[in-house]
Amino acid sequence: MAKILLVDDSPADIRFMTEVLRGMGHTVASTSDPATVEQVIGSEKPELVLLDVVMPDRNGYEVLRGIKREFPNPDFKVIFVSSKGSETDIKWGLRQGAADYIIKPYTPADVQGVLSRHL
Repeated sequence: MAKILLVDDSPADIRFMTEVLRGMGHTVASTSDPATVEQVIGSEKPELVLLDVVMPDRNGYEVLRGIKREFPNPDFKVIFVSSKGSETDIKWGLRQGAADYIIKPYTPADVQGVLSRHL
C-alpha cells in the first residue's frame, strides 16, 4: 500500500484519518505544523499528501505553493481535505494544483473513493 503524509492542525482529525488510512493498509506520517511540510516530505518521501486548507500561520494554499516550489516535478500527489466545501472552494483548490478534494466531515468510504482514483 502507499505511504501517506497527513498535514492538519487538528490532532483529532489526524487521529481519525490515521485510523481510516491504516485500516486500509496504508503507512501514515503526519505533521500539525504547516511550516515544516516541505522538510517532512523530503524525509518521509510520501506517495500522497493529504493537506488541510484552514490552518494557522500558513494555510493549505500557501503550503501547496511552497511544495510546488520545493518539488517542481513531484512523484506524489496533493489532495486537499477541508471543511471549506463549496463549489468555489473546490474549484479554487484544484486550480491551485491539488489532485482532488475531500470535504470534512468525510467517511472512510469517501476517503477510499478518492484514494482509489490516485493510488
